[in-house]
Amino acid sequence: MRRADLSFAPQRSSECDEGARKHLAKILKMTFAQPPRSIFAERSYALYYAGQSLSYVGYGLSALAIPLLVFKLTGSALNLGVAYALEFFPFALFGLVGGSLADRLDRRRLMIVCDFVRFAVFALFALLLWRHALTLPVIYSGIVVTSVAAAVFLGGQSTSIPYLVGTERSAKAVASLIAAEQTSNLISPPMAGFLFSLPGGPLIAVTVTAFTYLTSQVSLMLVPSMGPDKPGPLPSWRELRSDIAEGFRFMAADTAITAVAFSTLLLNFFGFMSVAVFIPFLKLSLGAGDSQVGLAYGVVALGSIVGSLLGGATARRWPFGPALLIAFAIDGLIFVPVIFATRLWSAVIFWMLASGGGAFETTQIISWRMRIVPQEKIGRVFAAVRLVALIGIVPGTLLGGWMGDLSGPRLPIIVSTIGYLIIALGAALVPQLRRDRR
Repeated sequence: MRRADLSFAPQRSSECDEGARKHLAKILKMTFAQPPRSIFAERSYALYYAGQSLSYVGYGLSALAIPLLVFKLTGSALNLGVAYALEFFPFALFGLVGGSLADRLDRRRLMIVCDFVRFAVFALFALLLWRHALTLPVIYSGIVVTSVAAAVFLGGQSTSIPYLVGTERSAKAVASLIAAEQTSNLISPPMAGFLFSLPGGPLIAVTVTAFTYLTSQVSLMLVPSMGPDKPGPLPSWRELRSDIAEGFRFMAADTAITAVAFSTLLLNFFGFMSVAVFIPFLKLSLGAGDSQVGLAYGVVALGSIVGSLLGGATARRWPFGPALLIAFAIDGLIFVPVIFATRLWSAVIFWMLASGGGAFETTQIISWRMRIVPQEKIGRVFAAVRLVALIGIVPGTLLGGWMGDLSGPRLPIIVSTIGYLIIALGAALVPQLRRDRR
């Protein structure tokens, strides 16, 4: 026994020393740990981000250039509503195809092709403007084509983010991209508005838009890969139908995802009634010129930048359901003063604050879906949800434009505000949203 005791004592001492060393090493690691690696330290994501930013500049210019062209040609809020409907309906519908393609094909090549299509459309617009031959039907057709390209492009974007930075950092990447988009909207629309106020301005704005989509292709070409690891061939029609059905089955199986999608559908229906008459409201009700309209777009984008950054910073810290419901309610209440606004910049300020709420909600929702949807299904699930959420925009913009032509732009803003508030407050009655903490 004595020998046994003596032989046992050194062994215990060794184990204690080893445990102490591990504990000390853990303390030192925590004390001198380096800060988390920035998403921009990933070269592939930095190049990808540059390409996206250039695309956003192009979209920011076209977001004002196209509505102003339509309004200058027709002077009709309803025609503006038709333009928005032609933008969002194909975008939502073809997003189903884009989600399937993004899960199966080389996303990098897919996105480059989409940017080339958008470049070609705006190059054609520029050529026809130069020859004084651009017509409303051509603009409408171009909107549809670029909308389809944008839908497929976004399918690749949604699935590329987790591949490039990992699921854990996806929220920060989403927030940085939304902030980049809104930063471009801060700069591009004022620039487009200023250009439109000059002789030959529309031609310059459309030409610059085409150029940004061209340079975006170059940036994306420099990214080594955006997944998937083993791209497959072009899917058959049967495979496309299967992918689309799988996306809807996944959405239907998760009650919270379904509730968010249909709540967003209704919020978009009412919210885009006011978006459809934003330009007529500023120009006809508040006396804004083209350059002031462009500046107003930029100020509204400033709110979106702050909202998206706040959404990214709190995506994993605040429980998703309560945070989203509170944001819905605040967003609806903030917009109420726009109904009574008689001065340009008072209306724009409250519109900016509401836009910040919308960007916060979008960032929270996208990062939440990225956390709970398996990476190999992100494209098809996002596409199914996007169709449901965005389809409300189509009747909303058409109805808002029709009311604007019938009784002036302030009526659709009133209806939009009341309807949005009812839906925003009513969403709190959905238990699946209140309880979601994922």
